[in-house]
Amino acid sequence: MTVARHPRPKELEGVPLEEIMKKYVGRFRDKTADWAAFEDAKVEPYKRAQHRFIGAGGSGKHDDPTVIPAKNFTLSIVYVPHGQGNAAHTHECEECFFVLQGILDVFVEDENGRQVVTKLGPWECIACPAGVIHGYHNAGLEPVYVQIMLGRGRPEAMGYADDELFKRRDAHLKAV
Repeated sequence: MTVARHPRPKELEGVPLEEIMKKYVGRFRDKTADWAAFEDAKVEPYKRAQHRFIGAGGSGKHDDPTVIPAKNFTLSIVYVPHGQGNAAHTHECEECFFVLQGILDVFVEDENGRQVVTKLGPWECIACPAGVIHGYHNAGLEPVYVQIMLGRGRPEAMGYADDELFKRRDAHLKAV
């Protein structure tokens, strides 16, 4: 006999294993690339597509029924074409960029605009602490696939360092 040493969350008490498996498995083939996942993704040079797997990610889109529910973290795969990236931003929690394919320039930045940049290749990552301005850019010739995790199941929308982007940081949600 096997014993679960920790209790299931209330919402899963008595739920058959088949239903748990169906609800908690995400397949890339079932995901739709969201090219409007973030407000900055509408403009050059920040165009990229998010494939949400667990939680909503930093997009703030919490209503996707294909996303695995999460309480304490999010996980997305982002496709970043050559010459694109994301705008400098912060989060209220940690964010991790883990490169799956390609070469990605990642940066941290201070309030004076000074950046420190490093390149990440496949199977390399950066953990960006809460409140530290950060971002990435694909300066390589090939597209990049990067796994992105945030340390909260329903994080706030990105806190863009740029005032104009910050003022409209939720505009992409109104278009949904």
